[in-house]
Amino acid sequence: MEELSKALAGSFSVSQDLNSTAAPHPRLAQYKSKYSSLEQSERRRQLLELQKSKRLDYVNHARRLAEDDWTGMESEEEEKKDDEEMDIDIGKKLPKRYANQLMLSEWLIDVPSDLGQEWIVVVCPVGKRALIVASRGLTSAYTKSGYCVNTFPSLLPGGNKRHSTAAKDYTILDCIYSEVNQTYYVLDVLCWRGHPFYDCQFKFVGLQNFPCTPESLCKVLSMDFPFEVDGLLFYHKQTHYSPGSTPLVGWLRPYMVSDVLGVAVPAGPLTTKPEYAGQQLQQIIEHKRSQKEGMQKRHSLGASENGRYELEHLSTPTPKSPFL
Repeated sequence: MEELSKALAGSFSVSQDLNSTAAPHPRLAQYKSKYSSLEQSERRRQLLELQKSKRLDYVNHARRLAEDDWTGMESEEEEKKDDEEMDIDIGKKLPKRYANQLMLSEWLIDVPSDLGQEWIVVVCPVGKRALIVASRGLTSAYTKSGYCVNTFPSLLPGGNKRHSTAAKDYTILDCIYSEVNQTYYVLDVLCWRGHPFYDCQFKFVGLQNFPCTPESLCKVLSMDFPFEVDGLLFYHKQTHYSPGSTPLVGWLRPYMVSDVLGVAVPAGPLTTKPEYAGQQLQQIIEHKRSQKEGMQKRHSLGASENGRYELEHLSTPTPKSPFL
């Protein structure tokens, strides 16, 4: 891991257009449309239990991503669906294999009782999530939707043909790309030199992480960072990396910490509330309340499937993803 930490200590860059953050955070609409009928705390418990029972083929999944080899993964149902899409407009077909490979957060509304003991927080820069795949002498950057938006040589294992073309040398990273700084910030390592890390506890070797105690959060919110801060990601220490939305990863804007977590925060640029802050938070809370009131009805209709662990993407040829 020392080699890994040193290798990722630097940055590798490409050029893009600037990213605007003037509007309220887009995760609000995502939360309102996709929040599960089950309480976050209950779904967290279920996912941690389910995680213990899962034995998934991370090695083959990482290899498929690295080599773009999906032989035998197409089912008859998928082929039929492809034919239908092709009849409509083949030019508008969305990429499938590299889509939905990133682990996404939910709004942190139901505050965990063990937040200070079992969770860590990562300060995230403004940017776009990217799946980085370094393999066969080339490094590729994919969006959350699976589009390849850039290819370039890098010093990552498997990403530069002048240094390594061995099939075993490939690397997969979950990153945030800052268009302003033209830099990829590493959120998590999914695979390094062909060795998967999906089922390991988070090893943050890129962005710094901090405890979630009140004292630590106050210190974090008073710090200066070498990038424009977008928000805070809260990770449960025991969660494995699972593609798709999960209640084991929470998201808050810095100015929400005092209202949601009940922590007295220092005054500063990160904690200054925009004009829409109160309305934004109220919308989230009201939507959560309406979901609670309809829990029984929605549960009887199978809404609890929204709590299924998204690790199914790794082992099932035709995953049923309730978050898409």
